[in-house]
Amino acid sequence: MQSGTSDFVVVANRLPVDLEQLPDGTHRWKQSPGGLVTALEPILRTNAGAWVGWPGVTDTKLDPITENGLQLYPVTLDSDDFERYYEGFSNATLWPLYHDLIVKPVFERAWWNSYVDVNRRFAEATAATAATGATVWVQDYQLQLVPRMLRELRPDLTIGFFLHIPFPPVELFMQLPWRKSVIEGMLGADLIGFQMPGGAENFMILARKLLNLPTSRGSIRPASKHGTITYGERTVNVGAFPISINAAELDRLARSKSVRARAAEIRAQLGNPECLMLGIDRLDYTKGIDIRLHAIRELLEENRLDPAAFVMLQLATPSRERVQNYAIMRRSIEEQVGRINGEYSEVGSPVVQYMHRAIDRHELVAFFVAADIMLVTPLRDGMNLVAKEYVACNTTLGGSLVLSEFAGAAAELKNAYLVNPHDLDGMKDTLVEAMGQSREETHRRMRAMRRQVLTHDVNRWARLFLDTLRGPTPRETSPGDATPPEAGTS
Repeated sequence: MQSGTSDFVVVANRLPVDLEQLPDGTHRWKQSPGGLVTALEPILRTNAGAWVGWPGVTDTKLDPITENGLQLYPVTLDSDDFERYYEGFSNATLWPLYHDLIVKPVFERAWWNSYVDVNRRFAEATAATAATGATVWVQDYQLQLVPRMLRELRPDLTIGFFLHIPFPPVELFMQLPWRKSVIEGMLGADLIGFQMPGGAENFMILARKLLNLPTSRGSIRPASKHGTITYGERTVNVGAFPISINAAELDRLARSKSVRARAAEIRAQLGNPECLMLGIDRLDYTKGIDIRLHAIRELLEENRLDPAAFVMLQLATPSRERVQNYAIMRRSIEEQVGRINGEYSEVGSPVVQYMHRAIDRHELVAFFVAADIMLVTPLRDGMNLVAKEYVACNTTLGGSLVLSEFAGAAAELKNAYLVNPHDLDGMKDTLVEAMGQSREETHRRMRAMRRQVLTHDVNRWARLFLDTLRGPTPRETSPGDATPPEAGTS
């Protein structure tokens, strides 16, 4: 197959920009926020790089474009692809299966066939884009078949794959009817990265169990490496690479006068409560929004929270609105909010402030700065970057983080108030403890977490993975080499 011209190619379900339709019927490209784009953009620019992905609209065929200096190669999806590959197999089969079966996954053959077809299209687009001997980095659960398909088309490429969500225990993954095909798809990569060592271990067990492949434990530098798998004549490396955020940029924003003024305004609009608790989540059944609301309602019933001195601000970003489980969950959460406010609020002063919409980056940082306690209580999460974002924005050390043990971030943020979201009484006690903690203890915990987050940022994550995949290239990731801000007060 004829090669392209890009020495470094990122392959993800979405492009780093979205095609937005304007009221007059015309279109424009809108930059997508996100740590992945921030981390990889300097590498793309330095290495004649390209990004292959879906532009966010269906039934629209687009030619390759250059946007803000980046080479973008759109992959076309029609409405059937979106329904079967994306809403179906990716988010109604794989998502619940990989998140501990919080809801029952659906195993639909037509969805699987669409998943195979769309993955093949991504692989073909990537093969046509990559230069001879290029490095390709495939991202996430929507594209698990691409590494093998791409290797069959272009054996000259160096291929990495990273899974951003949890990889499930063996007994859960074994339910998937197409389990061998998924494992073989991922094994097309030279390096397979997971958020946590447990995911890497689960994958290696499945390689032995399903494919009877030889595996070995060990470590390679500089990665946190779980081991190797011998697959035919190739050796596939498997490791844990916990993703992070652009911590320095968030720290800078949180210190800005405009953000601090907006944070003070938010608190004033909420009546300047003694304690402002904050939840910021995608509206997803994995995030535990309903559980934290239940805990707050019981604390109010037990008179352990004073509704006159306390406000909970919950931002739920819209997500997968057409999927039935999400619609049911949204109704349930809104009913809980209504019940709490109906029983405990005064006129003009709701106990729970609920917002169901997306907000811009500046406003998001202001929410982080305004909050006394951040609630991050997922039932299962590969990492959860909101927890790290809150820490990066806590420049005064005055905030507390209540964090689920089942978020990947808990392995790094050990000084958070860790909770088991399935233990309602334990969560209630932890919330009360966090509210009553001394200033000195609050500062000690936050200082330690900021040291971790500011040092281990998204640039370091990207550099670590790529150095492990292909060996370091001098200075190509220099933005990540900058000295991080101090972890202390501003």
